Amino acid sequence: MDLYEHQARELFEEHGIVVPRAEVTDSPERAREIARALGGRVVVKAQVKTGGRGKAGGVRLAADPAEAEQAARRILGMDIKGHTVGTVMLAEPCDIGREFYVSYVLDRASGGFLAIASAEGGTEIEEVAARRPEAVARIPVDPVAGVHTATAVRIADAAGLPPQTVDTLVRLWKVLVREDALLVEVNPLVRTVEGRIVALDGKVTLDDNARFRRSRWGDEKPASDSLEARAGAKGLNYVKLDGEVGVIGNGAGLVMSTLDVVAGCGARPANFLDIGGGASARVMADGLSVVLSDPDVKSVLVNVFGGITACDAVADGIVRALDEVRPTKPLVVRLDGNNAARGRALLDARAHPLVEQATTMDGAARRAARLATAAPTAG
Repeated sequence: MDLYEHQARELFEEHGIVVPRAEVTDSPERAREIARALGGRVVVKAQVKTGGRGKAGGVRLAADPAEAEQAARRILGMDIKGHTVGTVMLAEPCDIGREFYVSYVLDRASGGFLAIASAEGGTEIEEVAARRPEAVARIPVDPVAGVHTATAVRIADAAGLPPQTVDTLVRLWKVLVREDALLVEVNPLVRTVEGRIVALDGKVTLDDNARFRRSRWGDEKPASDSLEARAGAKGLNYVKLDGEVGVIGNGAGLVMSTLDVVAGCGARPANFLDIGGGASARVMADGLSVVLSDPDVKSVLVNVFGGITACDAVADGIVRALDEVRPTKPLVVRLDGNNAARGRALLDARAHPLVEQATTMDGAARRAARLATAAPTAG
C-alpha cells in the first residue's frame, strides 16, 4: 500500500528525520489560514499516489496566503495521471544548498534489500541512471544486519553524499523496518544553505501482508474516481504506471514479460493489467475501458495466449468495448493459442480502423511502441 506524501512525512518526523512544517487540507480557504500560520510563503503540493506532480502543475510556490489559496483552488480537483487531487499539503519552503536521492527498496531477486543513493537528487532517479549510471550507487543491505552507522557511511561514500546524511540514512532504515515497508524513498533529501539535512519529499510503500499491524492506515482506500478504484470495482488486477503504452494480458507472467518487451522497444508501459486465466468477454471489455480512460495512454497492446482464456472470448470483449467506449487511441492485438484463428476472424470482421493485429509478441510490442511515441502530445 502506497502512502500519500503527507503520511510519509508524518512517519519520517516520528522517527527523528527533519521535515518542513506542513499541514494538509481540502479547502482553499483553509489553505490561506495554514499559509498564514506557516509564515506566509509556502509550497502547495497535490496529494496523489503517483509521480510527475510538478510537471502536471500540482506543485506551486505561493508568496503569501492569498496566493496559497489561489494555488490550492487550482490544484484541488486536478487530474494527475488518472488520480483526482482531493487534498493539498502546504509546507514551509526551504533554502536548498544541494539535493540528493536516497531510498531502500526490497530486492526480490536477492531476498534482501537494496540501498539506492545519488548525489543528483530532485529529478527522477531513472533519468539520472540513464544519463549517468555511475552517479547512482546500489548497495545490497542484509535485512538481518540492517543499516547501522558503518553501513550508512559506506552508502554515503559510494554515492558521494556528505557525512551529514549518515544519521538520516540510519533513521530511514528504521522507518522501513518498524513500519513494515517495502520501499522508503526521499527525493530530494536536501542540505540547506544553513547545513541542515531535510527530507523535502517522501514516498513509502507498506507491505500489504502486514496490514493487520497497521490499523492506522488499514482503512485507507484509493479515491473513488482513481483508475485503480475503477478497476478494483470491476474486479480487475490493475496497477497504474508512468508510461504511454497500455498493456493488457492474461496471466501475471505474460503481462510482466510484455512490460519488459515494450520497454525494450523504446516505450514505457502505462499500466499492468492481468485479466486472468479464464477471463470472459465482459472482463476484457471492462479492462479495455479502464486502460483507454487513462489520458497518458497513447496506444494499447493486448497480448493474449489462449489457454483457459479462449481467444475468441477476448476478441468478443474487444469488439464490445469498441462499441461501448468508442476509442480514439490505436490498439495492437496479438492472439495466440486456444481459438486464436476464430478470435482473429472476429476482429477482422469488425474491421475497426484503430485496431490492428500482430502475430508475435515482439512484433506487437514494436508496433504499439511506435504508435505511442508517434502520437501527438496534448498541449
